[in-house]
Amino acid sequence: MTPQSRVFDLRSRLARRLGLLSTGCLLLLIAALLGMLATVFVAMGHSWEGVLKGDPTRAGLWSLLAVTVALSMVRLVGVVCHTSPLPQGIRLPRQAAEDFYRLMDDIAASFGIPPVQHVWISCDMNAVVLQRPAWGWIGPIRTHLLIGLPLAHSVSAAQLAAVLAHEFAHLARQRSGLGAQAAHLRAWWARVLDEAFENFPWAADWLERRAHRFYRDMLRLARLEEFEADACAAQVVGRALMGETLVEIGLKARFLEQDYWPKVMAQSMQFPSPSIRPYREMGLGVAAGFLRRESVAEDLSHYEAGGGSLPLHPTLHERLRALGTPLRAAAEDQPSAAGHYFAPLLPTLAWAFDRAWWEDAREDWQQRYLDTRDD
Repeated sequence: MTPQSRVFDLRSRLARRLGLLSTGCLLLLIAALLGMLATVFVAMGHSWEGVLKGDPTRAGLWSLLAVTVALSMVRLVGVVCHTSPLPQGIRLPRQAAEDFYRLMDDIAASFGIPPVQHVWISCDMNAVVLQRPAWGWIGPIRTHLLIGLPLAHSVSAAQLAAVLAHEFAHLARQRSGLGAQAAHLRAWWARVLDEAFENFPWAADWLERRAHRFYRDMLRLARLEEFEADACAAQVVGRALMGETLVEIGLKARFLEQDYWPKVMAQSMQFPSPSIRPYREMGLGVAAGFLRRESVAEDLSHYEAGGGSLPLHPTLHERLRALGTPLRAAAEDQPSAAGHYFAPLLPTLAWAFDRAWWEDAREDWQQRYLDTRDD
């Protein structure tokens, strides 16, 4: 068995075990809720009997039990019924970007999966496949693809195809059929645990001991899924392009994080309100501000995508090593995927994201300006 096959097999077994664990825990919680509901009805029945027999003590105690259990049940329902997040961004209909949809259809066909119908443009330096049931907790799984506008400005059309191949590999290998339902149940149980920590702080230590292994294995699964998706995408677009794309995203993410956004925020020292629209200027900012150096290793020496204390994603070097490709960037700048696929939409998209960014940054921006004046 090759190392790649071992990763695929380990990912499959770990996903199956975590899926069964999550399903079992959710069923136990639902059974507990039903038991609590039955307790409320029984207690209310006994309370009514106490009233009929003229026994206020009995009626009061049973009523107190019913109210206590009912309040606990409502609190627990709030923990269990925390739905998966809705996609955040601007909906991209097929008619608005037909070439982009054709690219997605071709890549989906190469993986043997149905085309993705729900596409959103987000303000993140990321691309992600989001799946959620049609009715919140249950129902047919709907697939949404979120493409970040900063990402589209940072990669070429060919590199965006590699990004899509990676995301569709997740669908083909891990999120189709029963795999999609299992992923939903794992995510649901993880949300239940998160809500339990938030709502029952007195039980945090006990929950931590019980949930530690689940969280650890979910992190392991997330990392294995990334390696698997990289390998499957490389079979469609080629290892060289896949590796080059990972490096390009790392370089551009570093540029945006450490150069572009700090310069945007530096204006807060000089003006009471922004005079720059960062998303409108982002395409030009990336094209003109990003300097492609010969030493990629030096460029990324102090920046590492992935890793960290909660390594949901493998590091760039780990992913390149698994692919068997060198740390090598594109030889020259190429026209961006944003300009290639979304050119007519860019003014509208930028306006919407700039408006949202200004609303979020308004108070912090004004406080920075006032602090500077006071100094």
